[in-house]
Amino acid sequence: MFRLDENEISFPDPEVYDGHEGLIAIGGDLSIERVWFAYQLGIFPWFNPGEEILWWCPDPRFVLFPHEIKISKSMRKILSRNVFTFSENRNFREVIRNCQQASRKGQTGTWLSDEMMESFIKLHEYGLAKSIEVWQNDELVGGFYGLQIGNVFCGESMFAKVSNASKAGFIHFVESNKDKLDLIDCQSHTDHLESLGAVMIPKKEFLKILHKNNERR
Repeated sequence: MFRLDENEISFPDPEVYDGHEGLIAIGGDLSIERVWFAYQLGIFPWFNPGEEILWWCPDPRFVLFPHEIKISKSMRKILSRNVFTFSENRNFREVIRNCQQASRKGQTGTWLSDEMMESFIKLHEYGLAKSIEVWQNDELVGGFYGLQIGNVFCGESMFAKVSNASKAGFIHFVESNKDKLDLIDCQSHTDHLESLGAVMIPKKEFLKILHKNNERR
């Protein structure tokens, strides 16, 4: 297993290095410089609090092409009734805090540690991470956050306090950015995002899109 040097920001090339089940490296830190560099390479941190930092680049990769989003008839009705309102970067801290506290089926804890939260809050302060908020009667009822790398949005986590809130927020975001984004990186499979049109693609295809995007920036 490739162990990172805490004094040097570097990773093995995910295009040629295939770790076990997508695990690329272990160790390092969550400095904003390292995290930002990792995402530009297609690598992301994912580990349980109290454990060593694990860095991943799975194959295949779960992504959504914005023009291929699927919107059900029921969701179209909800959106047309203006049940929710949406904002961007209005309250990043509350969105990520709610993502940390959200209960998830089959999970007893959270991978979103305080250290991870602080890293993304700093990335937000530098204009590299963004949040989408979903409101109902002036109450924050859903949202998600992630990193934007040029024309690729790397989604991290979402939450919903009422039915369909996070789904509505995601659809609104994708529909509003169809002509600005080439790809939304969903990282790992969920039924929720698959129902919205996310698909598995080979890691090499994902990295090709990401690298092409990096060259244009």
